[in-house]
Amino acid sequence: MTLRAAFASLFLITAACQQPAAASAAEDIVRAPRAELAASESGGLKTAIFAGGCFWGVEGVFSHVKGVTSAVAGYHGGSKADADYRKVSGGNTGHAEAVKVIYDPGEVRYDQLLRIFFSVVADPTTLNRQGPDHGPQYRTALIPIGEEQRKVATAYLAQLKESGLWSKPIVTRIEAYRRFYPAEAYHQDFMKKNSRNAYIRRWDAPKVEGLKQLYPAVYRASFKAG
Repeated sequence: MTLRAAFASLFLITAACQQPAAASAAEDIVRAPRAELAASESGGLKTAIFAGGCFWGVEGVFSHVKGVTSAVAGYHGGSKADADYRKVSGGNTGHAEAVKVIYDPGEVRYDQLLRIFFSVVADPTTLNRQGPDHGPQYRTALIPIGEEQRKVATAYLAQLKESGLWSKPIVTRIEAYRRFYPAEAYHQDFMKKNSRNAYIRRWDAPKVEGLKQLYPAVYRASFKAG
């Protein structure tokens, strides 16, 4: 193992996504409502970006969705110079840990991805926090790419606020698209490569199981590597 690889492995042990499992209660799985405004998408593969806490779980869930051809962990909302895990984990760079999802709208639409996101990936009522992870880099945000996604995302957030599914106010925001920076190689396909990792087993594997239980029609047993 090279010195650089050894340092990366050590950092993974102490990184924010590795906080003790007992740091917080488990996140709930909620069957979010079907979107009243369906996305009208055509013209081949589309791209969507989601920020919903530690990107390992966000990537892991979408990698099990039929129609998703790629899910890449990365950073959104800050500058290229600061798009580095050590810097982003400090919470002062403006980035959010995020996942870029490439999908075929002929198999799964953007509004369906939104429903999955709020059902099993992220709690929309926690500000700058998901599960055991705290800080603005773990905020929950939708980053629409194009007017159609912006329209559908805005309508769906409004629908969720009226649904009464959550007792606390929904704080998820829509953020303007800025450049997405892929995370370091050791973060990519993390759930697939580290299925026995304590954090993955405690926080993220239940999200994939929730996807399987709630939406079996779009669940894919195999992990689609990004």
